[in-house]
Amino acid sequence: MASESIAQGGQKVGFVGVGNMGWPMAACLVKAGFTVAINDSRREVANNFVQQTGGFAPDTLRALAAGSDVIVTMLPTSVIVERVLMEGDDNLFAGMKPGTIIIEMSSGVPSVTQRLAEKVAGLGGTLIDAPVSGGVPRARTGQLAIMVGGDAAAIARAMPVLSAMGTSVLPTGAVGSGQAMKALNNLVSTGGFLIGIEALLIGQRFGLDPAVMTDVLNAATGMNNSTQKKFKQFVLSRRFDAGFTMGLLAKDLSIALQVGRETGTAAPLSALVKEFIVSAETKFGPNADHTEMARLCEMLAGSELGEA
Repeated sequence: MASESIAQGGQKVGFVGVGNMGWPMAACLVKAGFTVAINDSRREVANNFVQQTGGFAPDTLRALAAGSDVIVTMLPTSVIVERVLMEGDDNLFAGMKPGTIIIEMSSGVPSVTQRLAEKVAGLGGTLIDAPVSGGVPRARTGQLAIMVGGDAAAIARAMPVLSAMGTSVLPTGAVGSGQAMKALNNLVSTGGFLIGIEALLIGQRFGLDPAVMTDVLNAATGMNNSTQKKFKQFVLSRRFDAGFTMGLLAKDLSIALQVGRETGTAAPLSALVKEFIVSAETKFGPNADHTEMARLCEMLAGSELGEA
């Protein structure tokens, strides 16, 4: 009966972590008609979500788990996910029912997630990992790309929940593979950002307009996500407020390099990109927007984009 209920989209969803990304994602679930229980380490944030968006906020993680068919975790690190699942006096395992699906949507460490999935299975549940790409704007509209790793039957049961938050749900393989793919995606995205900013700085020194260069890149083979959605919007505008922090990006790149080490893959260019981000994080702080890494490129070049 549980599988039939979930297949029909009638499940109750617990959502843990309503930060910059979690809030709009949970709001999409409420809008889609799910019964959503909210938890956040900041009780006032959970209460504000309920007041502004809907759902309800149980007093404990145990109570949230006891009333949920599906539990979504959207948290900063695997360490925090592990704490929420199984540590302390109040945790999800204490109330989780057999048959529960846990959708781990954080950008976590794949090997840690695989270990947690084994513990969830031992309690009669299933954990799948489903990190996202698209940032806050696409989280608000429910148009995220979601990379899903885990049991195919569990993914099928969770599809109504996933589809409420994303328009592209992409199975990647066994549990942990979604998080590996997310980290590698962010590695590629960061590399494209940095080489693009360097190109703009070179071109500006030559006499080209960085805005015109961006238009040309977007019409030619140099196009990437950063040229399309970040350069004019957050760098040339000097806003630097894309909504994703330098610290979280540095964490994702560390995960990508860890996967490289665990698989014995030489990755010198990836290591260079990661070290650059670590330097930018040291310079501007972990809470700085990740697009501020362009400012470190500017410092090294001795000029600022947009200068005459």
